[in-house]
Amino acid sequence: MVVSRDKTPTAQETFMQMAQAAGLRGRLLVTIGMLVLVRLGVFIPVPGIDRQAFQQGIQGSGLGNLINFLDIFAGGGISALGIFALGILPYINASIILQLLTAALPSLENLQKNEGEAGRRKISQITRYVALGWGIIQSTGIALFVNNFAVNPGPIFIAETVLALAAGSMFVMWVGELITERGIGNGASLLIFLSIVSTLPRSLGQTIDLAQSGDRSLVGGVIILFLVFLVMIIGIVFVQEGTRRIPIISARRQVGRRTYLEKSSYLPLRLNQGGVMPIIFASAVMFLPASLAQFFPNEILTRVVNYLSPGTWLYVVVYLLLILFFSYFYASLIVNPIDMSQNLKKMGASIPGIRPGKATSDYIERVLNRLTFLGAIFLGLVAIIPTAVEGATQVRTFQGLGATSLLILVGVAIDTAKQIQTYVISQRYEGMVKQ
Repeated sequence: MVVSRDKTPTAQETFMQMAQAAGLRGRLLVTIGMLVLVRLGVFIPVPGIDRQAFQQGIQGSGLGNLINFLDIFAGGGISALGIFALGILPYINASIILQLLTAALPSLENLQKNEGEAGRRKISQITRYVALGWGIIQSTGIALFVNNFAVNPGPIFIAETVLALAAGSMFVMWVGELITERGIGNGASLLIFLSIVSTLPRSLGQTIDLAQSGDRSLVGGVIILFLVFLVMIIGIVFVQEGTRRIPIISARRQVGRRTYLEKSSYLPLRLNQGGVMPIIFASAVMFLPASLAQFFPNEILTRVVNYLSPGTWLYVVVYLLLILFFSYFYASLIVNPIDMSQNLKKMGASIPGIRPGKATSDYIERVLNRLTFLGAIFLGLVAIIPTAVEGATQVRTFQGLGATSLLILVGVAIDTAKQIQTYVISQRYEGMVKQ
């Protein structure tokens, strides 16, 4: 087989490797098999529940918006209440908690930075335990809620439901790790991707039926909505891949009588450091008053919910401010300018025109703040524009596919494509060695 000598493999070479190379083909089959298994588990129902009463209870309780938001990551498992209803949610929550604790606790930070592979394995093990505890807590909350719709309510039903949901969540977590190790990688991200994609056929079918209804205004609204989604996807690709490359000059090193100058390099700072996390955090905070008002009825909470109802100007302002805040917060967790400055100094590298030490860290922080501000504005636009267009066109069939879903779909697709290209390049070099 003739392969390209370029760094990035062509599409033809990638598909040929996927079909012919045993290593990559095996990883793809493992990944597809595990994803199908997880999807089937969503439709295996938790026993002992009156489904019709449960659906009516969801609609009557006012928790529909919250459940729809959680269903984005569970592939409809929570509303269907299958044994994989929680899906990868507890593991995602545990990962976020560990990221926050790593920045707050020096012992965890030392494990991550100084202990190498052993430290990362230890943090992974802690994340699994936290995911188990969080899964039990979430399962208990769901079991107490659906106990009112059980055929035989009581402690035994609650215990069985908690056991089924927590065990299902741990199985999904294990599948995600298996995909990461023996599949094509990004196991947890691919599971979220699968959950979002699984809702697309229904939304597309409803949109096509709406366009065939004969109403010209709705047909025009559908076309406008698709064009907006297309523009948003293109914009997400550019912003997700956008980086500010800060040039770095390495110190000369002398070997014998010769002096070598290292090749010029750069320090990449992403435009959107937090990815989809700022929108997830902001959406969770915006849903919090409505959720509390359902469980703890209060006049003050009711007023807050009315003021922050979707579509009001106050909702838009608070939502954008929360996205801005969490963008800066998450960027501070991911990138530490002081650590970057110290690492550059240890390597004998520096930024042209900037003195090593505090001046370098201050420069990196200024650049990072500007990038984070631009990225936060973009995230705010991505979060607001689809909802505004749906309201203007009266085409609401894609309500489940919002800003969070678009960012996750595009981000995971880009990461998975890069991962497959990495395997193709490794197969290319293995073929060269055998020759």
